[in-house]
Amino acid sequence: MTMEPIVNFKSLPERLRKAGRKVTVAVACPADSHTEEVIERSIKEDFATFTLVAVNGKREVSERLAALYPSHVSIINADDDDDAARKAVAEVKEGNAKVLMKGTINTDNLLRAVLNKETGILVKGSVLTHIAVADVPSLDRLLFFTDAAVIPYPTTEQFDAQAGYIIDTFRSVTGMERPKVALTHCTEKVSEKFPLTLSYVTLKEHAAEGKYGEVDMDGPMDVKTACDAESGAIKGIASPVVGKADILIFPDIEAGNTFYKTVTLFAKATVAGMLAGTTAPVVVTSRADSADSKFYSLATACIKALNG
Repeated sequence: MTMEPIVNFKSLPERLRKAGRKVTVAVACPADSHTEEVIERSIKEDFATFTLVAVNGKREVSERLAALYPSHVSIINADDDDDAARKAVAEVKEGNAKVLMKGTINTDNLLRAVLNKETGILVKGSVLTHIAVADVPSLDRLLFFTDAAVIPYPTTEQFDAQAGYIIDTFRSVTGMERPKVALTHCTEKVSEKFPLTLSYVTLKEHAAEGKYGEVDMDGPMDVKTACDAESGAIKGIASPVVGKADILIFPDIEAGNTFYKTVTLFAKATVAGMLAGTTAPVVVTSRADSADSKFYSLATACIKALNG
Protein backbone atom coordinates (compact mmCIF):
# COMPACT_ATOMS: atom_id res chain seq x y z
CA MET A 1 0.00 0.00 0.00
CA THR A 2 1.36 3.41 -1.00
CA MET A 3 1.79 5.76 1.95
CA GLU A 4 0.70 9.39 1.80
CA PRO A 5 3.70 11.74 1.80
CA ILE A 6 4.67 13.35 5.10
CA VAL A 7 3.92 17.09 4.90
CA ASN A 8 3.88 18.00 8.62
CA PHE A 9 5.32 16.79 11.90
CA LYS A 10 2.01 15.57 13.29
CA SER A 11 2.08 12.70 10.79
CA LEU A 12 5.45 11.39 11.96
CA PRO A 13 4.45 9.39 15.10
CA GLU A 14 1.68 7.54 13.24
CA ARG A 15 4.01 6.72 10.35
CA LEU A 16 6.59 5.41 12.79
CA ARG A 17 4.00 3.23 14.53
CA LYS A 18 2.87 1.84 11.19
CA ALA A 19 6.44 0.81 10.45
CA GLY A 20 6.00 -1.84 13.14
CA ARG A 21 9.60 -1.56 14.36
CA LYS A 22 10.70 0.36 17.41
CA VAL A 23 13.92 2.33 17.13
CA THR A 24 16.42 2.02 19.97
CA VAL A 25 17.85 5.40 21.00
CA ALA A 26 21.00 5.90 23.08
CA VAL A 27 20.73 9.07 25.19
CA ALA A 28 23.80 10.68 26.72
CA CYS A 29 23.06 12.34 30.11
CA PRO A 30 19.23 12.38 30.26
CA ALA A 31 18.98 14.58 33.34
CA ASP A 32 16.57 17.37 32.38
CA SER A 33 12.80 17.72 32.18
CA HIS A 34 12.70 18.29 28.39
CA THR A 35 14.63 15.08 27.68
CA GLU A 36 12.43 13.20 30.13
CA GLU A 37 9.32 14.55 28.39
CA VAL A 38 10.61 13.56 24.95
CA ILE A 39 11.47 10.04 26.08
CA GLU A 40 8.13 9.50 27.80
CA ARG A 41 6.19 10.91 24.85
CA SER A 42 8.07 8.69 22.40
CA ILE A 43 7.35 5.62 24.50
CA LYS A 44 3.65 6.51 24.68
CA GLU A 45 3.60 7.05 20.91
CA ASP A 46 5.08 3.54 20.72
CA PHE A 47 7.94 4.06 18.28
CA ALA A 48 11.11 3.96 20.40
CA THR A 49 12.97 2.21 23.20
CA PHE A 50 15.82 3.84 25.10
CA THR A 51 19.25 3.13 26.53
CA LEU A 52 19.92 5.92 29.00
CA VAL A 53 23.59 6.57 29.77
CA ALA A 54 23.38 8.36 33.10
CA VAL A 55 26.18 9.90 35.15
CA ASN A 56 26.40 8.62 38.72
CA GLY A 57 24.71 11.12 41.00
CA LYS A 58 22.45 12.37 38.21
CA ARG A 59 20.28 9.30 37.70
CA GLU A 60 16.92 10.54 38.97
CA VAL A 61 15.30 10.99 35.55
CA SER A 62 16.69 7.69 34.26
CA GLU A 63 15.58 5.74 37.31
CA ARG A 64 12.11 7.25 37.22
CA LEU A 65 11.66 6.35 33.54
CA ALA A 66 13.07 2.85 34.03
CA ALA A 67 10.62 2.25 36.88
CA LEU A 68 7.66 3.48 34.81
CA TYR A 69 8.63 1.75 31.54
CA PRO A 70 10.87 -1.22 32.39
CA SER A 71 10.33 -2.89 29.01
CA HIS A 72 11.29 0.28 27.12
CA VAL A 73 14.14 1.74 29.19
CA SER A 74 17.52 0.41 30.29
CA ILE A 75 20.29 2.28 32.12
CA ILE A 76 24.05 2.30 31.66
CA ASN A 77 26.13 3.94 34.39
CA ALA A 78 28.79 6.52 33.54
CA ASP A 79 31.45 8.20 35.68
CA ASP A 80 31.19 11.64 34.07
CA ASP A 81 29.94 13.39 30.93
CA ASP A 82 32.84 12.26 28.74
CA ASP A 83 32.36 8.67 29.87
CA ALA A 84 28.63 8.99 29.12
CA ALA A 85 29.39 10.29 25.63
CA ARG A 86 31.78 7.43 24.90
CA LYS A 87 29.35 4.80 26.14
CA ALA A 88 26.36 6.27 24.25
CA VAL A 89 28.40 6.42 21.04
CA ALA A 90 29.56 2.84 21.63
CA GLU A 91 25.93 1.69 21.77
CA VAL A 92 25.47 3.04 18.24
CA LYS A 93 28.81 1.80 16.94
CA GLU A 94 28.11 -1.71 18.22
CA GLY A 95 24.66 -1.75 16.62
CA ASN A 96 22.67 -1.74 19.84
CA ALA A 97 21.09 1.64 19.05
CA LYS A 98 20.07 3.26 15.77
CA VAL A 99 19.91 6.90 16.94
CA LEU A 100 22.14 8.93 19.28
CA MET A 101 20.55 11.72 21.32
CA LYS A 102 22.02 14.50 23.45
CA GLY A 103 20.59 15.16 26.90
CA THR A 104 22.16 17.73 29.23
CA ILE A 105 25.68 16.98 28.10
CA ASN A 106 27.61 19.80 26.45
CA THR A 107 27.61 19.42 22.66
CA ASP A 108 31.42 19.61 22.52
CA ASN A 109 31.74 16.65 24.89
CA LEU A 110 29.38 14.57 22.79
CA LEU A 111 31.03 15.52 19.51
CA ARG A 112 34.47 14.53 20.76
CA ALA A 113 33.14 11.01 21.17
CA VAL A 114 31.25 11.10 17.86
CA LEU A 115 34.34 12.27 15.96
CA ASN A 116 36.92 10.03 17.65
CA LYS A 117 38.84 8.41 14.79
CA GLU A 118 39.02 5.01 16.49
CA THR A 119 35.78 4.72 18.44
CA GLY A 120 33.51 7.36 16.89
CA ILE A 121 30.70 7.10 14.34
CA LEU A 122 31.68 9.60 11.63
CA VAL A 123 31.76 7.73 8.34
CA LYS A 124 35.34 7.68 7.02
CA GLY A 125 35.85 10.40 4.42
CA SER A 126 32.44 11.97 5.05
CA VAL A 127 31.46 15.49 6.10
CA LEU A 128 29.73 16.23 9.39
CA THR A 129 26.87 18.65 8.79
CA HIS A 130 23.55 19.73 10.28
CA ILE A 131 20.14 19.17 8.74
CA ALA A 132 17.05 21.01 9.94
CA VAL A 133 13.39 20.48 9.08
CA ALA A 134 10.81 23.21 9.68
CA ASP A 135 7.06 22.76 10.02
CA VAL A 136 5.93 26.29 9.11
CA PRO A 137 2.21 26.97 9.68
CA SER A 138 1.90 28.99 6.45
CA LEU A 139 3.41 26.26 4.25
CA ASP A 140 1.73 23.14 2.89
CA ARG A 141 4.92 21.09 3.20
CA LEU A 142 7.93 20.54 5.43
CA LEU A 143 10.89 22.79 4.66
CA PHE A 144 14.37 21.26 4.90
CA PHE A 145 17.50 23.41 5.24
CA THR A 146 21.24 23.19 5.87
CA ASP A 147 23.64 24.12 7.53
CA ALA A 148 22.60 26.04 10.64
CA ALA A 149 25.02 24.61 13.19
CA VAL A 150 28.23 22.93 12.03
CA ILE A 151 30.08 24.16 8.91
CA PRO A 152 30.94 27.89 9.03
CA TYR A 153 31.81 28.53 5.37
CA PRO A 154 31.33 25.44 3.19
CA THR A 155 33.74 24.54 0.41
CA THR A 156 32.40 23.19 -2.87
CA GLU A 157 33.04 19.65 -1.62
CA GLN A 158 31.17 20.37 1.61
CA PHE A 159 28.25 21.93 -0.29
CA ASP A 160 28.16 18.78 -2.40
CA ALA A 161 28.01 16.60 0.73
CA GLN A 162 25.33 18.82 2.27
CA ALA A 163 23.20 18.53 -0.86
CA GLY A 164 23.54 14.75 -0.96
CA TYR A 165 22.70 14.30 2.72
CA ILE A 166 19.71 16.61 2.82
CA ILE A 167 18.19 15.27 -0.41
CA ASP A 168 18.53 11.72 0.93
CA THR A 169 17.00 12.79 4.26
CA PHE A 170 14.11 14.52 2.49
CA ARG A 171 13.27 11.29 0.67
CA SER A 172 13.56 9.17 3.82
CA VAL A 173 11.37 11.45 5.91
CA THR A 174 8.69 12.59 3.45
CA GLY A 175 8.47 9.58 1.14
CA MET A 176 8.67 11.90 -1.88
CA GLU A 177 11.31 11.29 -4.54
CA ARG A 178 11.87 14.56 -6.44
CA PRO A 179 12.64 17.50 -4.16
CA LYS A 180 12.97 21.08 -5.31
CA VAL A 181 16.25 22.51 -4.02
CA ALA A 182 17.02 26.24 -3.78
CA LEU A 183 20.62 27.40 -3.50
CA THR A 184 20.09 30.55 -1.49
CA HIS A 185 21.92 33.88 -1.49
CA CYS A 186 21.27 37.62 -1.43
CA THR A 187 21.98 37.78 -5.17
CA GLU A 188 20.47 35.95 -8.13
CA LYS A 189 23.60 36.19 -10.25
CA VAL A 190 26.70 34.05 -10.30
CA SER A 191 29.62 36.34 -9.57
CA GLU A 192 33.27 36.10 -8.55
CA LYS A 193 32.44 38.74 -5.93
CA PHE A 194 30.58 35.94 -4.17
CA PRO A 195 32.80 32.88 -4.70
CA LEU A 196 30.29 30.49 -3.19
CA THR A 197 27.93 31.16 -6.09
CA LEU A 198 30.57 29.43 -8.22
CA SER A 199 30.09 26.40 -5.96
CA TYR A 200 26.39 26.60 -6.76
CA VAL A 201 27.23 26.25 -10.46
CA THR A 202 29.06 23.01 -9.67
CA LEU A 203 26.13 21.70 -7.61
CA LYS A 204 23.71 22.38 -10.46
CA GLU A 205 26.02 20.53 -12.83
CA HIS A 206 26.03 17.57 -10.46
CA ALA A 207 22.24 17.68 -10.28
CA ALA A 208 21.96 17.75 -14.08
CA GLU A 209 24.30 14.75 -14.26
CA GLY A 210 22.02 12.80 -11.91
CA LYS A 211 24.40 12.66 -8.94
CA TYR A 212 21.56 13.36 -6.49
CA GLY A 213 18.92 11.31 -8.29
CA GLU A 214 15.72 12.95 -9.47
CA VAL A 215 15.85 16.55 -8.31
CA ASP A 216 15.08 20.10 -9.42
CA MET A 217 17.88 22.42 -8.29
CA ASP A 218 18.30 26.11 -8.99
CA GLY A 219 19.95 29.26 -7.68
CA PRO A 220 21.33 31.47 -6.49
CA MET A 221 18.03 32.91 -5.29
CA ASP A 222 16.76 34.48 -2.10
CA VAL A 223 14.57 32.63 0.38
CA LYS A 224 11.46 34.62 -0.48
CA THR A 225 11.78 33.79 -4.16
CA ALA A 226 12.38 30.14 -3.29
CA CYS A 227 9.23 29.92 -1.18
CA ASP A 228 6.90 32.54 -2.67
CA ALA A 229 5.78 32.16 -6.29
CA GLU A 230 4.56 35.76 -6.52
CA SER A 231 8.01 37.07 -5.65
CA GLY A 232 9.53 34.98 -8.44
CA ALA A 233 6.90 36.14 -10.93
CA ILE A 234 7.55 39.80 -10.11
CA LYS A 235 11.25 39.26 -10.69
CA GLY A 236 10.62 37.32 -13.89
CA ILE A 237 12.43 34.22 -12.68
CA ALA A 238 11.19 31.07 -14.38
CA SER A 239 12.18 27.89 -12.56
CA PRO A 240 10.43 24.78 -11.21
CA VAL A 241 11.98 25.64 -7.85
CA VAL A 242 10.62 29.18 -7.51
CA GLY A 243 7.86 29.33 -4.92
CA LYS A 244 7.98 25.57 -4.40
CA ALA A 245 11.29 24.87 -2.67
CA ASP A 246 11.39 21.82 -0.42
CA ILE A 247 15.05 22.30 0.48
CA LEU A 248 17.10 25.44 1.14
CA ILE A 249 20.90 25.24 1.05
CA PHE A 250 22.35 28.27 2.81
CA PRO A 251 25.65 29.94 1.88
CA ASP A 252 27.09 29.78 5.40
CA ILE A 253 26.31 29.03 9.03
CA GLU A 254 25.43 32.68 9.73
CA ALA A 255 22.62 32.70 7.19
CA GLY A 256 21.40 29.23 8.16
CA ASN A 257 21.39 29.89 11.89
CA THR A 258 19.72 33.28 11.49
CA PHE A 259 16.98 31.66 9.39
CA TYR A 260 16.57 28.91 12.01
CA LYS A 261 16.02 31.38 14.85
CA THR A 262 13.91 33.76 12.75
CA VAL A 263 11.49 31.16 11.43
CA THR A 264 10.87 29.79 14.93
CA LEU A 265 10.34 33.19 16.52
CA PHE A 266 8.41 35.14 13.87
CA ALA A 267 6.81 32.37 11.78
CA LYS A 268 6.02 30.18 14.84
CA ALA A 269 7.61 27.21 13.11
CA THR A 270 8.58 24.03 14.91
CA VAL A 271 12.07 23.02 13.80
CA ALA A 272 13.67 19.60 14.11
CA GLY A 273 17.37 19.02 13.63
CA MET A 274 20.02 16.32 13.48
CA LEU A 275 23.60 15.72 12.39
CA ALA A 276 24.39 13.85 9.18
CA GLY A 277 27.56 12.20 7.91
CA THR A 278 27.57 9.75 10.82
CA THR A 279 26.64 6.06 10.74
CA ALA A 280 23.39 6.94 12.53
CA PRO A 281 21.39 10.14 13.01
CA VAL A 282 22.57 12.27 15.94
CA VAL A 283 20.00 14.48 17.67
CA VAL A 284 21.78 17.56 19.05
CA THR A 285 19.19 20.19 19.91
CA SER A 286 19.73 23.69 21.29
CA ARG A 287 19.10 24.41 24.95
CA ALA A 288 16.55 27.02 23.83
CA ASP A 289 14.58 24.58 21.67
CA SER A 290 11.08 23.68 22.85
CA ALA A 291 10.09 20.22 24.02
CA ASP A 292 8.07 19.90 20.80
CA SER A 293 11.16 20.69 18.75
CA LYS A 294 13.19 18.09 20.62
CA PHE A 295 10.44 15.48 20.27
CA TYR A 296 10.09 15.99 16.54
CA SER A 297 13.88 16.04 16.15
CA LEU A 298 13.90 12.57 17.63
CA ALA A 299 10.92 11.42 15.55
CA THR A 300 12.60 12.72 12.38
CA ALA A 301 15.84 10.96 13.27
CA CYS A 302 13.96 7.73 13.98
CA ILE A 303 12.17 7.73 10.63
CA LYS A 304 15.51 8.47 8.93
CA ALA A 305 17.07 5.53 10.78
CA LEU A 306 14.26 3.21 9.69
CA ASN A 307 14.23 4.29 6.05
CA GLY A 308 17.99 4.60 5.54
